[in-house]
This record gives sequence, structure tokens and C-alpha cells, in this order.
Amino acid sequence: MPLILLSLLYSNRTNAQGKESNMMKHVQVNQDGTIILTPSASSSRTDFNFLMGKWKVENRKLRSRLSGSKEWDKFDSVLELQEILLGIGNRETFTATINGNPYEAVALRLFNPKTALWTDYWADSNEGTLDLHPVVGSFEGKVGSFFTRDEFKGKPIFVVYQWDYTIPEHPQWRQAYSEDNGKQWEWNWYMDLTKF
Repeated sequence: MPLILLSLLYSNRTNAQGKESNMMKHVQVNQDGTIILTPSASSSRTDFNFLMGKWKVENRKLRSRLSGSKEWDKFDSVLELQEILLGIGNRETFTATINGNPYEAVALRLFNPKTALWTDYWADSNEGTLDLHPVVGSFEGKVGSFFTRDEFKGKPIFVVYQWDYTIPEHPQWRQAYSEDNGKQWEWNWYMDLTKF
């Protein structure tokens, strides 16, 4: 069964905002769409230690995804991270007011010591359910890349979340979608953090 080799990790924060990125090395995708990830050599249970505590967040979210839109909505939020399960997990709370409406979300991240991969689950006050497509991945240095397959408006897509703390006092989270198995990405949400 042939595998599509895709490129996964890159560490230049500026390049994340560009159209060209070499993003998916170490990812294999079976013909049935199953993603096979290989963790970085440095992947560990302490990868999210940089994010512990409470943060102010400036958000930029693309108004319309995968449509060629250049319009961004901006809003502020608060993110707080706590360690759980004796360090092999963490729980993030995310609160904001978006378009005048209160919004709350929770991320649950678990580190599997056997695979050395993180799995990141999401639930929010709009849906009231745990995300059916958690992202999975690891950190290479100060950049973590986490992938899943999902659907957007009935079409299959790849999704990537990235955490980047190359500037430790101002880490960034970003999200992108790809309609072509990772050849091109549309970055559609950026969160720039500052510690309280």
C-alpha cells in the first residue's frame, strides 16, 4: 500500500504566515486517510511547561475560511493552563467575548509515554461536545505541530495546530487548513499571548 510522504515540522515563526511552508516531514498518510506520525526525538511530557499559568491573548481569525478571504476578525481572550495527571496531561481554559457573545472552551492534552505523542482534544460552549477529530503531534525544539483530518463544509481537509515559543514571553498558537493533503495551507487563526 503506497504512502504519501508529507512534510511536518519547521521552526521559522515568520514562515508560518507565508503561503509556502515545508510543514509535514515525518507524517505518512495511508490510502484510507489514516495519519501516521513519528514523534520528534525531543518529544516529552514537559513540552507544554512554557504555557503554564494565565495569559492575555490577542486573536486574529479569518472571517471566511478556504474562500480566498483577506478579512480578519480580532478579539481578546484569556487562556489559562494547569498541569493534570501528574504531568502527563494539561487542561486549558479559554474565555472570550466574540461578537458580543460569551464564549468558553476547554482543551485537554494528554502525553502518551509509549508513543511520545501528544493528543489535543477541544470542546466549546457553542457545540457542547468533545471534538471528534483531536490533533496529534509533538514538539521539535520550540515549535509543536499537531495534525488531524477533518471536514469543512462537507469537504475533507487536513488541519494543523502549531504552538511556537521561540519568543518565550510571547508564544503564539496558529491554525491552518489544507484541501490538497498538505501541499498548500491557509492560515486562518492566530493567537498571540502575553503573560498576566
